[in-house]
Amino acid sequence: MRILISNDDGIYADGIGELRKAMEQIADEVYVVAPDRERSACGHGITVTRPLRAKVHKFKSGKAKGWVVDGTPADCIKLGLESILEGPPDLVVSGINLGPNLGTDVLYSGTVSAAFEGVINHVPAIAVSLAAWEDLDYKAAAEFMKEFVPLVMANPLDPGILLNINIPNRYDGRGIRITRLARRRYIKCFDKRVDPRGKIYFWMAGEPYNLDEDDPETDAAAINDGFVSITPLHLDLTDYAYRKKMAGWLPTK
Repeated sequence: MRILISNDDGIYADGIGELRKAMEQIADEVYVVAPDRERSACGHGITVTRPLRAKVHKFKSGKAKGWVVDGTPADCIKLGLESILEGPPDLVVSGINLGPNLGTDVLYSGTVSAAFEGVINHVPAIAVSLAAWEDLDYKAAAEFMKEFVPLVMANPLDPGILLNINIPNRYDGRGIRITRLARRRYIKCFDKRVDPRGKIYFWMAGEPYNLDEDDPETDAAAINDGFVSITPLHLDLTDYAYRKKMAGWLPTK
């Protein structure tokens, strides 16, 4: 098995380090192509206004081959698939992200976007996040992925499908829920401040607000209950039901 790993926290982040070590135990070949620094919340941006630079990165231990890229997570996967790896991987795994990627977070997340870039290129993909910000235990999340990835390979994903996984901190083996995205938005997003010269500026922060957190089918509820959340996402965002509805009131050919 050949696995390509990336993230949006950067190649030096603890999460990707633990993921790499776990994947080295189950895969014949492991490749890491990741950003040179944190690229959180960059979404699916790609670099088109300047050249990308990739340098070989040697890990202190393990068998994985690494490259550090001065671009976005999507850049890293695109570059890895099209220019760095000699052959296609069997799986793209992005993470382990610092903090959850729940609900509409998936639209902002560089971690999820890196995995989606794999799907765009017809490679099965998983995005995995540790749903915590403090007192982090990446090892338990990595152990879960070590057990889960072979299960995915034995049950191939349908084309266009990405698995978005959120794992509780210090996961105790409580179990898995197959979930849907919570309806989530952020409130109190901007902190208005004044600089020493009297100029106003805004610092983006925000608090997550889940509109349906009590629904046990959502990813947010699963995490709150201590379960691993796995949400299958599809690359095709088309609303087919509404497409048919629109055909009834728009002149089409």
